[in-house]
Amino acid sequence: MFIGHYAVAFAAKRAAPRVSLGVLVAATSLLDLLWPLCLLLGWERARIDPGNTAFTPLAFVHYPISHSLVSAAGWSLLCGLVYWGATRYRSGAVVVALVALSHWYLDALVHRPDLPLYPGSPLRVGLGIWNSIPATLLLEGAMFAGGVWLYAAATRAKDAVGRYAFPGFVVFMALAYAGNLLGPPPPSWQAVAWVGIAAWLFPFWAEWFDRHRVR
Repeated sequence: MFIGHYAVAFAAKRAAPRVSLGVLVAATSLLDLLWPLCLLLGWERARIDPGNTAFTPLAFVHYPISHSLVSAAGWSLLCGLVYWGATRYRSGAVVVALVALSHWYLDALVHRPDLPLYPGSPLRVGLGIWNSIPATLLLEGAMFAGGVWLYAAATRAKDAVGRYAFPGFVVFMALAYAGNLLGPPPPSWQAVAWVGIAAWLFPFWAEWFDRHRVR
């Protein structure tokens, strides 16, 4: 799942208004932020395999550190504890941890059975919604639209940054999503990893415009 993860961050802002949207975006995309680092370090593996699913040509060969259920639970707990240690905002820390953990369960909806339960697990899970492009677009599109609507309804711009950087982020994500679907397969897994590294900028973008919006 891609933009569906950002939908969770947008929606969670309503549940924990004191948590920065940048933190929520970082939490919901944490597993995907770790994944390219693990690829480049040789700890995990992926390959370009057109037809692996209808939606993406990526084959997720081995990614127990970033995407096993047990690892995801550990990363999510760490997210919540770090946030609580920095802010002492208990309910916010719970939301941050749950948002981070939501990533694995949403991936389990769309991936083919390639998600391990724990490092070394012989059992892989995934419901395979990515095998249907219409079902994928309906699911992620509805989630993203709903999350954006909830955030927009819960906040208002206090200046030009809040007014324009927020929809700019939304449009950029939608265009990137469309480009991923309509464009040619990536030339290599290394190219995918380096593009994934660029996603570390998105929490800062979200943090920026969120500071210029108020409830």
